[in-house]
Amino acid sequence: MEVAVTGAEERPVRLGALGTSSIAWRRVLPTVVRTPELRLTAVAGRSEARSRRFAERFGCAAETDAAALLDRPDIDAVYISTPTGLHRRFAEQALRAGKHVLVEKPVGVDAAEARALCALAAERGLVLRENFMFPHHPQHAHVRDLMDTGRLGRPASFRAAFCVPPLSKDDIRYDARLGGGALLDVGVYPLRAASLLLGPGLEVAGATLRVRAEDGLDLSGQVLLVSPSGVLAELSFGFEHAYASSYTVWGDRARVTVTRAFTPPPAHQPLVVLEEQDREERLLLPAADQLQLLLEAFARQVRAGGAGAAESGVRAEAVAAMELVDAVRATARCVAVE
Repeated sequence: MEVAVTGAEERPVRLGALGTSSIAWRRVLPTVVRTPELRLTAVAGRSEARSRRFAERFGCAAETDAAALLDRPDIDAVYISTPTGLHRRFAEQALRAGKHVLVEKPVGVDAAEARALCALAAERGLVLRENFMFPHHPQHAHVRDLMDTGRLGRPASFRAAFCVPPLSKDDIRYDARLGGGALLDVGVYPLRAASLLLGPGLEVAGATLRVRAEDGLDLSGQVLLVSPSGVLAELSFGFEHAYASSYTVWGDRARVTVTRAFTPPPAHQPLVVLEEQDREERLLLPAADQLQLLLEAFARQVRAGGAGAAESGVRAEAVAAMELVDAVRATARCVAVE
């Protein structure tokens, strides 16, 4: 049963936070509290002390557990920032409680989990969105426009990388039981970027994963995709590199590179480099807070309800993304490293 948020468009969507993660503390909840379309009502985490700490900082109530938070009638939607391996469990509970859901990416650990949650959201008429921020940044629409207007000519290749240095040894992203691994944490970004710019129907032509010898957890990888029109995409990701967050679309007339593709800070002015045979154009675009844009879009959709073609499209994209992840796993040659 859907929680109604009709009758007063000016009323903010009342949000509950389920999970007391680092990203919730550093980035998401500070943005929520300064977004007029949302109001943070309550938070519940893995310990009462941690929940109280969050509640004191963000000016909301602290609940003892997920069940208590989901039982609150003054919550319209839930933001879930638990470890990836728990996304399906808590998103399902929230949807069954009649709450719209914004869940940290990815929506689940595989396509089966994504399909199950998307089907439940559709059945209940509720919004289900992943907290994939980067597609909301206007710099990608600028690149898309360059492609659509023929400035690049006919695209032939796409290259993308999202890599970060090794994490602290106790980081949950190194815990396979909680949905850890580089593919689900950073690999999904270049996969999504390829889909965003090359369209649906991508197929995995090859993949390699460097995996931890002791348990097979993927630490980094490379993927080769091919689009229905024959564009080749080379993707790199991992926890074993100096930081990289970029992509290039290369056509027969020019190529364009986004230098800070996935995690630009809100005040960052994106640099898009357009290279032609005898000239280079460096375009400095306006800064934008991609998270706030995502949150505003989520709030608008909650007010509009979870039905309709737009929501069906979003759910289809989420499932297709996880089908690519499954295909990478099935295709990959794994190389064990100590």
